[in-house]
Amino acid sequence: MKQSKNCWGKLFAVGGFLYGLLEILWRKHTHWSMVLTGGICFTILYRIFRCLTVCSLWLKCCIGSTVITIIEFFSGFLFNYCLKLQVWDYSEQRFNFCGQICALYSFLWGLLTIPINALCKWLYRRFGW
Repeated sequence: MKQSKNCWGKLFAVGGFLYGLLEILWRKHTHWSMVLTGGICFTILYRIFRCLTVCSLWLKCCIGSTVITIIEFFSGFLFNYCLKLQVWDYSEQRFNFCGQICALYSFLWGLLTIPINALCKWLYRRFGW
C-alpha cells in the first residue's frame, strides 16, 4: 500500500485535532503537546490497523492501549521531565509509573481504540488514505 506524505500529514492533523478536542471535553483544557502526541498516536494506529484488518476488535484495543501508553510515556518524559511543561501528572493515580502513565488511562486508551478503529476504517473507505 503506497501512500503519499500528504496523506500522513492529513492523518496527523485529524488525530491531533480530535485528541485536542477530546482533552477539552474531558479536562476542560489541552496543551499543544497533546495535539502533537494525538497526531502521532493516530497516525501510527492507522498504519497498524490498515495492516491488521482481520484482527479482532479486542486485539486492536490491546494494541491501541499499548501503543498509546508507550507514546504517552515518552511524551511525558519529554514534555514533563525534560522541558518541565507539567502537562499532566498521574502521581495520584493508583498503579502509575513515574506519574506519566497509569493503569486507568491505559484502560481508557483501549476503549478509545474502538472509535479510532471505526474512524480509520471510514477514512480508508472514504478517502483511500
